[in-house]
Amino acid sequence: MRIQRRSSKKARIEIIPMIDTIFFLLVFFMISTLSMAQYRGMPVNLPKAASGRQAPAESAAITIDQQAQIFLDKQPVEKSMLGDLLREKLAQNADLLVVINADDGVEHGRVVEVMDIARSANVAKMAIAVKPKELKR
Repeated sequence: MRIQRRSSKKARIEIIPMIDTIFFLLVFFMISTLSMAQYRGMPVNLPKAASGRQAPAESAAITIDQQAQIFLDKQPVEKSMLGDLLREKLAQNADLLVVINADDGVEHGRVVEVMDIARSANVAKMAIAVKPKELKR
C-alpha cells in the first residue's frame, strides 16, 4: 500500500492587514500633527476672503483688536516697542513670517501703520489673516 505524502503549503504574506495598519498609522500621524499647531494671535473678528489660508507654524502674530490695541503673540505691546520686538524675533528666525490679524472694524490706517513698523524692522514675509468665505453652490 502506498501512502501519499501531503504537500506542505508555502507560507504567504497577507498584504491586506498590512495595508490597513499603514493607513491607520497615516491617519493617526496626520491627526496628531494637526493637533500640534499653535495659534499665537488674539481672537478677533477677521474679515473674509476667498483666497484665505491657514498660517504656517513658524510665524509671529500681530493682532489689532477693535479698540486698536496691538498684541504680539497674545502679549500687549506699545506701537513704539513693536519694531524692537520684531527685530528680536527676526534675530532668532531669519525666515519668520509675520501674520497680521486685524479686527474687521479696525481702520485701514492702523493696519498700514503696523505693516510699516514691520517693514522698518526688516520683516521680509508678511501676511494679513482672513477667514475663508463660504462658497455658494
